[in-house]
Amino acid sequence: SQELYSALEQDHAKLKMAKEAAEQRTQELKKEGELHKIFEQQKLSALPEKKMIFKGLTVNKEDMNKLMLTPLIRYPLPGGSALITFEQAKVAQKIIEMREHTVELSCGELEELDQCRVRVQAVPMDILLPSVLQIRLTQSSRSILVSDLPSLDISKEALLDKLELFFSKTKNGGSEVESREFLEESHQVVLTFTQDGVARPLIERGQIQVPIGKGKYKVKISPCVSGDISNLQLQPSRCPRTVLLLGIPDVLSEESMRDALEIHFQKASRGGGEVDALAYVPAGRTGVAVFVEDTD
Repeated sequence: SQELYSALEQDHAKLKMAKEAAEQRTQELKKEGELHKIFEQQKLSALPEKKMIFKGLTVNKEDMNKLMLTPLIRYPLPGGSALITFEQAKVAQKIIEMREHTVELSCGELEELDQCRVRVQAVPMDILLPSVLQIRLTQSSRSILVSDLPSLDISKEALLDKLELFFSKTKNGGSEVESREFLEESHQVVLTFTQDGVARPLIERGQIQVPIGKGKYKVKISPCVSGDISNLQLQPSRCPRTVLLLGIPDVLSEESMRDALEIHFQKASRGGGEVDALAYVPAGRTGVAVFVEDTD
């Protein structure tokens, strides 16, 4: 009975310790929750002010705080290299891990048998992408942006002449025009006056009817805002499905070498897989690869 009492006492002590430990952990978790809440509030209040530039028109209120960056990276390729993009990222990773590859060539163009295979090195494709982008906007005091222009069968110069003629007259709220510029992509025109104080009343007016050819057309007048990059930070980003091959000797024609590389690297028995795209730059030449966002 003494042994039983001692065992019960030990169990009671263990239970008491476990209870105290559980209560302490509960208090810690509670404190952690409160700290997390405070941290989140501080983090939200410390967010930097966003400086944004928009191209085009904003339709929905929800879209007003969004800035879409579409990467279009141009990367120089040295001679004796190839870029190969696989359908699957795991295949590219395997090829990079293997590092060195012996590629068998078609011997039809080569005389000696020992020249029928070449060794190439596979390395990852790292490019720099923007991680932080801040743009400082400046509104011109002497320029206006004219949009909603009609699509007429007249030259750009003739359209610019009509706009300059109209906006140079004081009765139309304008003044002498210093320069005009046609923006091809957006089909808009920037007019710059020689004097300050002309642009603002026109912008406040918002719309105005302009005679062009035989008709009168209502055009939109907006502020002319220019932007310059005040802060740009880049970070390396690895292309998950693309591999850079280096050290390719100039022993075959461009087409034959491209075919030989594709045949080799699509074989599963050699660690390869389905090839999505392949570009080869022979020795003595240079190339430029253009990287876009992967939509797969």
